[in-house]
This record gives sequence, C-alpha cells and structure tokens, in this order.
Amino acid sequence: MERILILFLFISFIIGGFAFSSESKFKLTSSDLENGKFIDVKFTCQGDNISPMLKWEGFSKKTESFVLIVDDPDAPFGTFVHWVLYNIPKYVNELESGIGRDKILKNGITQGINDFGKIGYDGPCPPPGRPHRYFFKLYALDTNLNLEPSLSKKEVLEKIEGHIIGKAELMGYYQRK
Repeated sequence: MERILILFLFISFIIGGFAFSSESKFKLTSSDLENGKFIDVKFTCQGDNISPMLKWEGFSKKTESFVLIVDDPDAPFGTFVHWVLYNIPKYVNELESGIGRDKILKNGITQGINDFGKIGYDGPCPPPGRPHRYFFKLYALDTNLNLEPSLSKKEVLEKIEGHIIGKAELMGYYQRK
C-alpha cells in the first residue's frame, strides 16, 4: 500500500510539474523593446510616441482573449497608465508598432483610456530625475468579454477578475533627458 501511495505522489508530481512548466512558457517579447533595458526614445513622449511591436507565445490552449495594460508604478502620485488594450482575440499573437488611436482596431481589438485622458498608447513621459519602470502586462483570459471602448485600467481589471489564466510581462526603463 505504501508503494502505491509513493508511486501516486511521484506521478502526481511529474504531471503537475509538466503542467506548471507549460504555463511558464507564456512569454511577451518585442523586437523594439528588450526586457530590463532602456526604452528607445521613439516610443516615448520625447520621440514619435508610437507603441512598440509586441509578440506573445506559449499561452494556454484554454485562452479565449487577451488584455494588455502598460503602466508606470514609479510615477510621483501613484501608478500611471499608458495603454489599455482589450478584446484581443485568441488568434492574434502580435501587435505591430505604431498602433493608432482608433477606439476599435481591426479584429475588434478595443482601446481604453489612459491616464493622459486619451484613447490608445502614450509612451513614457516621466518628470526629470531618476529612471522609471514601464510594465507591459499581457493577460490571457478564459473568456471573450466584448467590452465597450474607452474603459479605464481599473474598469478592465474588474471585468477580467476571475478570468485570468496566464500573465506575461516585459519591463523597460526610461529617464527623461
């Protein structure tokens, strides 16, 4: 009986380990942004202020849609939101550089309002001083939410609560010169 229990625990560990390792393969990458490095000025308010290209892979087969949130936790008065993008279909796994400010993009991808009070992406724009961190957070969801345009980060996070099955992230620095 003891051998059966040990065998059962060993098999459970192996299966659980494989399940965990497949979830950890969810990655967000970019040819425009290297994780942990400084963000090129063209993606900031001091440059062209365009969104960088983003690509993701390794997400769960149970994924039905994605949400992307970009924010700066180092802002002087609390976390500052630079981009809220949602209703990203499961078959989309890349965003090209320079996405415009349309409320609804091709494939039904929807943009929310950032803390500049605008629709779409607005790049890093910290006050002079030390570098700030900018997190590009991609959430894999187990559902399609079909949310209306112009929602805030807070509203989107409330809607996706209980539906997040994976998260991938990139972080870049920027310091105003």
